[in-house]
Amino acid sequence: MRRRLGELTMIELRHLRYFIAVAEELTFRRAAERVHVDQTPVSRTIRDLEEQLGVQLFVRAPRKLRLTPAGARLLEDARKVFIRIERAKRAVRETDARLRAPLRVGVADGIAQRKLSECLVRWREVAPNIPLDLAEVHAGELASALHREEIDAGFSFGRPDHDAIAQEPAWSYPLMALLPLRHELASCDRLALSDLLAFPLLKYCAEHQPGLRQQMDRIVGCRAQEATLAGEACTFAGYVTRIAAGMGVGLVDSGHTEILRSRDMVAVPLEGDACITTYVLHKHQRCSLPDALQRFLAHIKTSQ
Repeated sequence: MRRRLGELTMIELRHLRYFIAVAEELTFRRAAERVHVDQTPVSRTIRDLEEQLGVQLFVRAPRKLRLTPAGARLLEDARKVFIRIERAKRAVRETDARLRAPLRVGVADGIAQRKLSECLVRWREVAPNIPLDLAEVHAGELASALHREEIDAGFSFGRPDHDAIAQEPAWSYPLMALLPLRHELASCDRLALSDLLAFPLLKYCAEHQPGLRQQMDRIVGCRAQEATLAGEACTFAGYVTRIAAGMGVGLVDSGHTEILRSRDMVAVPLEGDACITTYVLHKHQRCSLPDALQRFLAHIKTSQ
């Protein structure tokens, strides 16, 4: 039943959080997966929000949603609401000398490298008074999390250019060929990239692993026509599982080969100086960066 004109309207943060998810995904299914609830409550919440505001926020097409002008304006303002909330939370924490605001660091792309863990261990030693919060973030959502100030910095294999996000190299690892144990090249001490590309190459999914895919495409470069595509993997775990099962050959940085320790695969160094780079990202600020973040970025440079 539609509310009477003048009746008190109560919009909860839940309404706005669900709305942002739907507005950015433009499907109720993906939005529900993103906020970890069933699709029906998300759809019902959007209709409730439209009823409370008295406007239509989405044009509902058969296969996809489209924002109305009113919906686009609400998306802009709703994002600002959550940014202001995050800033208020940090300001409150910083006013309490007994509870220092933690440095929130996101780790994307399934990164598991010794240099990353060593960097964080040393940071806790040099800055014991600054709590460190780690969050696992999907690579495609890292820039949004930084923009909304849900995290202060993030580690990734790189993102496409983003005006609001700064991206700096943190460190690099030599490129390795990843092969099934019984592959005919597995006994080689060193491989040329052209030799590897003679076999079906497994790639990373551009949507789920944009940084790794971008670096791999750049390394393969003009030799791309030589390669036969064996398929795409959305996660690093799925990538190595396919290779171990003999479904293709792959490329990986030596940092990850240190933690694989699998008897089903062999990592062989590649000739040349090709590397996979890990980046540290943070949001551009109109004023100077917070002191803790500045110290953390400087710490990373000394760890290279």
